[in-house]
Amino acid sequence: MKHISRLILAASWLAFPFLLTIAPASGQAYSRTQLPPLLEFLDGRKVETPEDWEQRRAEINSLFIQHFIGSFPSETPQIAGAQIVSDRPYEDGSRRRRIRVTLDTPNQASFEMAVWTPQGTGPFPLLLTAPRFYQRFWAEDALARGYAVCLFPGVDSHHREADYPEYEKVWEIFRREYPTATWTEISAKGWLASRCIDYLLSEQSVVRIEPDHIAIIGFSRYGKQAMIAAAFDTRITCVVARSPGSPASCPYRLTSRDTFAEAPADFPGQWFLPSLRSFHGREHELPIDAHGWYALIAPRRCLIHTAHNDGAEPTFAVEKAYLEGRTVYRLLNAEQNLRIDYRTGGHSSGPTSEPITAADRKRNLDWTDLSFGRGSARLTDFPEKLLHDFDWDQWRARQDDAELFVDRNAPAIERLKWVLGEEPKSLPDVDQPEFLTQEESSLMTHDRWKPQEIRRVPIRFGDNVRGNLYFKAGLTEPVPVVVWLHPPSYHSGYNEGYGVQGTTVYNRLAQNGFAVIAYDQCGFGLRLLEGTEFYDRYPRWSRLGRMVRDARAAVSFAVDGQGAAQSAIPRFDSTRIFLLGYSTGALTAMYAGALDERVAGTACFSGWTPMRSGDNRRLWKLHALLPRLGIYDGREDKLPLDYDDILQLHARRPCLLVTPRRDRFADHNAVAETIRSLRTRNDTITWHAPDDINRFQADQHKLFLEWVNTLTPDPTE
Repeated sequence: MKHISRLILAASWLAFPFLLTIAPASGQAYSRTQLPPLLEFLDGRKVETPEDWEQRRAEINSLFIQHFIGSFPSETPQIAGAQIVSDRPYEDGSRRRRIRVTLDTPNQASFEMAVWTPQGTGPFPLLLTAPRFYQRFWAEDALARGYAVCLFPGVDSHHREADYPEYEKVWEIFRREYPTATWTEISAKGWLASRCIDYLLSEQSVVRIEPDHIAIIGFSRYGKQAMIAAAFDTRITCVVARSPGSPASCPYRLTSRDTFAEAPADFPGQWFLPSLRSFHGREHELPIDAHGWYALIAPRRCLIHTAHNDGAEPTFAVEKAYLEGRTVYRLLNAEQNLRIDYRTGGHSSGPTSEPITAADRKRNLDWTDLSFGRGSARLTDFPEKLLHDFDWDQWRARQDDAELFVDRNAPAIERLKWVLGEEPKSLPDVDQPEFLTQEESSLMTHDRWKPQEIRRVPIRFGDNVRGNLYFKAGLTEPVPVVVWLHPPSYHSGYNEGYGVQGTTVYNRLAQNGFAVIAYDQCGFGLRLLEGTEFYDRYPRWSRLGRMVRDARAAVSFAVDGQGAAQSAIPRFDSTRIFLLGYSTGALTAMYAGALDERVAGTACFSGWTPMRSGDNRRLWKLHALLPRLGIYDGREDKLPLDYDDILQLHARRPCLLVTPRRDRFADHNAVAETIRSLRTRNDTITWHAPDDINRFQADQHKLFLEWVNTLTPDPTE
């Protein structure tokens, strides 16, 4: 297998210039909830030989052209001429030139690029980046390290750079030159980066470049651009993508509406093929997802520089894509060439005028130096650190067999407590501010969609849980309370991101007269690292068990005042406390509501499918919520507990269940059967099964409000 990597070197922008239609051998539409394996063909065949990999790589290449970025010109134009527009020397011996390159296209189209060179005659390593203002700091630093720098015409059409006029429009010129190509803005700009390389490696070039030492770097949308350019031009031997998001480091299957992250409906303008938007809500039907870029970049160096609370890039999605991409790098004996590099903070880590800090820039360029055998950086400076790679076998080895099983005939409450694990009586204190700070709230954009009449007051309760209380100003009477329990939004916790319609659920409920308790659950948002360390600290408990404990503590705050608020808050009506959960939060609500009779009603939107009739790995392995379920892997029919048992524990209290028919994580027929069976025994269940995808937006907020207002008078009246 060692020579497989040599087989990919023939790949280029011309390898697959036309739109190819690829479908599974069965002729059926592709459908797979989990990421498509990179070492498996669409027809199910495994990659076993070097020739297999060459064919699978070609298949992935063509799938991206078909579904994401469109086709390229059938021929790469030659350089027809080059003119130095300006040439400015600096005291340190460096020079900065503007060069206009004309290509042999039908109308002899041209483009300008900036070329910066250090003192000396070269050859130099090369760094390419688009001249967005914050990316030019990378260019300055690279020049000081002895790199030649190319600022190519890749400025996004939504941006403008006064010193680089028209750099955002060049792609449109070449799109008109090749009307039969279906390429998009991002792919066209990646193609232009390659045309810059053509010139810089040619005899006409003003600088000598080391052909094996070419790097490209970009942040956010430019990170997408960098990955795509590297995927289709193997002369680029190193790529650094800082927070590139979806669909680059993040597959749509793991972002989308059910995580409050980016969905196919969200990319702006011409970035990707308009047809990609049609996969919104059916992301599982994409025959390739963003993790496939790694297959096209491998075995070359690739660094994904991401943040714990990056609003555009959930760590969970980044990591699962990375792990699948790593299978290709391992096949090519180049595992050391792919890394995730985590940083604290959010999408931008520096001040507004410079969203990339000097320390971050240094680390990014240390990776390119390492890739080219330069500088002092070592591979040990970039260890593989994973936040979400739960090892169930390791967990199993730490368990006491006597505690791992429960009698199926035991009372349902005992079986529920069994699956949640052994809850400790007390938890240690955490070294953190008493309340959420303004800096933390700014990071999580807690006030981004807050209407003027809504107040947000930091609160604390339970075991080191910090959150916010939302309510309308001027309330004088006791108000009903909603505990908001968010989906698996690892990056942003309870804060909504992509897909907000008007305002967020906690603000909308506050506008309608409710007090809303909102906080990040264990392993999400500002509590992200609690999930990473959880089973080291509590091997006999479960993360969902901790989430349920926190939800009940929120109820105690509302009912008994157990906790504190940073400033004045309204009085609560302790008889009207409701749990509202979406997706993962729906599970928290369902379990907590079953255990806590103080809850007046529970609403669960999506999040569950009967456990005895399906695969539960999302619960016990992928998200590591209920590891005890893994004991019954492959024999789910023997499970001692299912959702009908849990919902029966809600007794005669109202329960709203919303299970959209097109939820790709649920078996709708099995869900329907469970609910119909329950409703013969419990007439307090309200069930809605809309012909919709798994989402929680304005319509769903309204549905909750309509339901809860049938249980209690409208608090605004």
